[in-house]
Amino acid sequence: MKESFKVCFCCVRSFKVKTSEPPQEIKTLFEDYSGDGRMSVDEMLTFVIQVQGENHADSNYVKDIFNRLKHHGVFHPRGIHLEGFYRYLLSDFNSPLPPSGQVWQDMNQPLSHYFLYTGHNSYLTGNQLNSKSSTEPIVKALKSGVRVIELDLWPNSSGTEAEVRHGGTLTSTEDLQKCLNAVKENAFEVSEYPVVLTLEDHLPPDLQKKVAKMVSKTFGGTLFRCTEEYKERFPSPEALKNKILISTKPPKEYLQTQVSQSATTDESVKSKKVADAEELIQDEDEDTVAVEYRDLISIHAGNRKGGLKNCLNGDPNRVIRLSMSEQWLETLAKNRGPDLVKFTQRNILRIFPKTTRFDSSNYDPLVGWIHGAQMVAFNMQSHGRFLWMMQGMFKANGGCGYVKKPDVLLSNGPGGETFDPSSKSLQIKTVLKVKIYNGEGWNLDFPQDYFDRYSPPDFYAKIGIAGIPLDTTSYRTETDADEWFPVWDKEFVFPLRVPELALLYITVKDYDSNTQNDFAGQTCLPLSEIRPGIRAVRLHDRAGEVLKHARLLVRFVLEPR
Repeated sequence: MKESFKVCFCCVRSFKVKTSEPPQEIKTLFEDYSGDGRMSVDEMLTFVIQVQGENHADSNYVKDIFNRLKHHGVFHPRGIHLEGFYRYLLSDFNSPLPPSGQVWQDMNQPLSHYFLYTGHNSYLTGNQLNSKSSTEPIVKALKSGVRVIELDLWPNSSGTEAEVRHGGTLTSTEDLQKCLNAVKENAFEVSEYPVVLTLEDHLPPDLQKKVAKMVSKTFGGTLFRCTEEYKERFPSPEALKNKILISTKPPKEYLQTQVSQSATTDESVKSKKVADAEELIQDEDEDTVAVEYRDLISIHAGNRKGGLKNCLNGDPNRVIRLSMSEQWLETLAKNRGPDLVKFTQRNILRIFPKTTRFDSSNYDPLVGWIHGAQMVAFNMQSHGRFLWMMQGMFKANGGCGYVKKPDVLLSNGPGGETFDPSSKSLQIKTVLKVKIYNGEGWNLDFPQDYFDRYSPPDFYAKIGIAGIPLDTTSYRTETDADEWFPVWDKEFVFPLRVPELALLYITVKDYDSNTQNDFAGQTCLPLSEIRPGIRAVRLHDRAGEVLKHARLLVRFVLEPR
C-alpha cells in the first residue's frame, strides 16, 4: 500500500505505508509466555504478574482483558494471538497510571500537608490586559479538578457594588453573583474535596459587608466557618469534604495593605491612616463590617511583613496563607530554601505569576512544589510545557485536586535539619528506566498533510524529568523519517534522588529542517503513580485534552537503590 503526496500538477511523491507492528522485544515476550502461538488466561496472568507487576491480578482480571479485546477481532476462546497481545498492550486499559481513579492517599492531615490544584485570575478567558471576564473559565477549571479559584473584587464605577475584574487593565467585568453561583453549582462535580475561594479584594468596608452577606447567602451550609480549634492547625481535606472555604485578608490587614501601598513614605502618616480606618470600622453598630467579613475567612491571608528578610518568620500561635510572586520565590529559593520548606510545614504558601506575564503564560511550578508551596497559582486558560506539568501533577491521587506532600517536605532529618532541594549531597534513591518502543495513531488524529505537505511526518520524542535540580534532565530519540508509525526502540536511564517530587514528561514533534518543529502530542505523569511494565501512554494536545488515537508503547522499570 502506498501513500501519495501531490507536489505540483505533474509531480506526485509516493511512500510505502507501513502498519503498526509489535517490536521484536514484544514478540519475544509473547513467545516466552505463550504456547502454540496463543496466550491462554493462565499464561496471560503469569505475564501480568511477572512483567506488569500487577500482583493483585487473578483469572477474572485477565478474562476481563480478553473480553475487552473482542471488538478488535483478535480474540479466540483458547487465548489471544500475538496481534491481540499487542492490542492489549496499546489499549486504554493498560495505562501507566492506576485505572481506578480512586483517592488513595491519607486525606486526614492538615491542608498545609497537601499540594492544591490552584488557579490564578480564574475569571479571565485570555490575556491579562484586555480579555473577557466570564464564568466559563471558572466552570471549566472546576470540572477539570481545580480546587482553588481566585476572584479579584473591585468597586463598580458608581462605588455601590462589588464586581469581578482585573484592576488597572482593559479586561471586561463580570457579575460577582454569577461567579459565586458558578462555584456553587460546579464545586463538587468531579471531586468532593474542598474548594478554596481566594478573594483578592480591593473594597472599602461597606462593600466588604455586602460581599459577606452575598457569600453567606449563596453558599449557605456548604460554607466552612473556622473555629478556634483550627487557629494553630488547618483542618484536613477529609474533614472539609463538600465545603467551600474563603481565603482573604481580614479587614484590619486589608487596611494595612491599602495604606502601605499608598504614595506617602511618612510612617507616622501611614500609622494614622490605619488607626483612622480601624476607628471607622469600630464605630459601626454591632453588626459591623469587621465581624461579618472576618467570620467568613477560614484561611487567613497574611501580609509579607518585613520584606524578604522576615516574611517567613511565621507565628507560632496562628497559621496563615502567605502570597508571593514567582520572583520573590526564586530569590528566596536561592538563599533560603530550607526556610521556605519549614514555613510550609505549618502554613500555606501561595505563588502567583509575575505581573509582566501579560499573555497569561506560566512559570516553572516545580520551584514552588519542591519548596513545599501548596498553592502554585496558574493561568489555566494558557497552554505550554509548564501547564502540562501542572496537569500531570494533579493526575495523581485519583485526580481529586489534592496531592499529599512527600514526607521529605513535612518532617526534619535526624539532626533536625530541614530539607534543602538545592543540596548537592543528596543520594540516589531510585533509578528509572524508560524504553520508548514505538507510536501510532497520528494518521487517525491528523490530516495527511498536517505535518508535511509532501511527505509523511518525521517524528522524534523528547523525554525528561522535572524535579529537584539534581534530578532534572532530558533526552531525545533519533528522528524516524517519513513514518506515521515511528519506531525508536530506545531506553533512557534516570538516576533520581527525590523521586517523590519528580514528573516524567514526553513530547513528540515532527522534525523540520527549515521551520519550527511541529507539535505532535505530549504527556506528563507523576512518577509516584507510574505502574511498572509495558504501558500504553496516551498523548494530549497543547491544551491538555487527550488525543483520541495517538499513543506510545513504553516500558517502565523502577530499580530501588
